[in-house]
Amino acid sequence: MDSYSNVEQITRMVLEALNASQGEAQKMSVPVGVSARHIHLSQADVERLFGPGYQLTKKKDLMGGQFAANEQCTIVGLKLRAIENVRILGPVRKQSQVEISATDARTLGVNAPLRESGNLKGSAPIALVGPKGAIYLEEGCIVAARHIHMKPSEAQVAGLKDGDYVTVKMGNERGAVLDKVKIRVDQSFDLEMHIDTDEANACQIRQGDTADIIL
Repeated sequence: MDSYSNVEQITRMVLEALNASQGEAQKMSVPVGVSARHIHLSQADVERLFGPGYQLTKKKDLMGGQFAANEQCTIVGLKLRAIENVRILGPVRKQSQVEISATDARTLGVNAPLRESGNLKGSAPIALVGPKGAIYLEEGCIVAARHIHMKPSEAQVAGLKDGDYVTVKMGNERGAVLDKVKIRVDQSFDLEMHIDTDEANACQIRQGDTADIIL
């Protein structure tokens, strides 16, 4: 009887230690990047907006080989409401897309769905106006879903993998808990959570603040 009790106690202690270590592994503080409205363009659309043979010029390097370009253009909604000076990000992509906030969507009068970047099928139409021309995208305007970028080594420490969803706590005087935050894993990524300006304003979060993965 005593032997059984000892085994039971030791087993319970081991399980508690394992659960505690797993819980600690999933706790991670993540820098927050506030993503303002921006545009990704195909090369063909770059040339339609800025002229034949035009190449985007780099203003600032971003993670994953992307960069903020010097070039900007105007986006126009279906009700001819416009937002000027929207930054273009490079390098060029196969398909053009516009990422805006839900507030921007109301301003423009477009029904932009909440999507991951690149998931454009059936997304909202939008027009773009540049210095040398204009284009109309029948689909391509989205509200980007919040997500966290991390390297494989960071994902391993956190007990996570690409495509997982986590819950994140923003810790300040207007603290908030955000669910359904998707994990994106790639060696080229820097550890950073991306939220849009609506989410940042609601939580009083600024660029460079930190958030905690809690689940």
